[in-house]
Amino acid sequence: MVVLPVLFLLGSLFHCGCAEDGQTIGELLKNDAFSWEGPMTCKQWDCECAYTRQRGCCCAANDMFQLEDDIFKRIHYLWHNISTLKYRVHDYTDGVQIAFKATMDPSAATMTPGTTDSDPCFGPFNTNVPIPYSNVALNHYHGYNPSMGVFTAPYAGVYVFSITVYSYVKERNLLYHKVQLMRNGVAMTSVWENNREDFEDNAVQETVMELQKGDQVYVELMSGRKLCRYVQYNIFTGYILYPYPYPYHEEYDYEYEYEY
Repeated sequence: MVVLPVLFLLGSLFHCGCAEDGQTIGELLKNDAFSWEGPMTCKQWDCECAYTRQRGCCCAANDMFQLEDDIFKRIHYLWHNISTLKYRVHDYTDGVQIAFKATMDPSAATMTPGTTDSDPCFGPFNTNVPIPYSNVALNHYHGYNPSMGVFTAPYAGVYVFSITVYSYVKERNLLYHKVQLMRNGVAMTSVWENNREDFEDNAVQETVMELQKGDQVYVELMSGRKLCRYVQYNIFTGYILYPYPYPYHEEYDYEYEYEY
């Protein structure tokens, strides 16, 4: 008797074949189903509607209504989370637009005193020296100080910095430089040319690092090294990837949860 509730559904599949009195197998199955007088065997489904009141009822109607309610609640929950995410993104980025780009001034490279055929160079020095990227093309939020060549983090967060190092000398001279990206006096990464066999060289180094508010980042030339000719191709850039932690606003219900 367990299969009885599905006879009506199967009936439409049986249009071929005949039984007694000229009835098709499908008609016979449907008549037997509707003439059933015993208890329904639909378990959790409400088949009384389909078999005793009207043939258009669905045995799974209650489950369908419950599914509709669950889908509506989940859509509402999803929409709420999207709206909350909108405010979180706004809080993350509102007012936090930090980026800078600066290059060296060509006048930073000078001729070695007492010579006439040397290359104009920045350096060498007898100590490590911060590189003066004094030509500023971009300085959102004014975190970069061109007079000192130092970036000071206005916000705690994750930042991205890039240094482009370029140097060129005449054939009779040789390249010899080492440039370091510094954070609070500690070297984070470096670019160098030590073999003294090249006449021209360039390199780009990009670094992602965490900064606390007030941390300082700058680039320094190591002692005894030099950058020569076309020093304006030496570039220092940086920008904030994301700040943290994001501001909290009580009017945004961040703790809203829906139990599935």
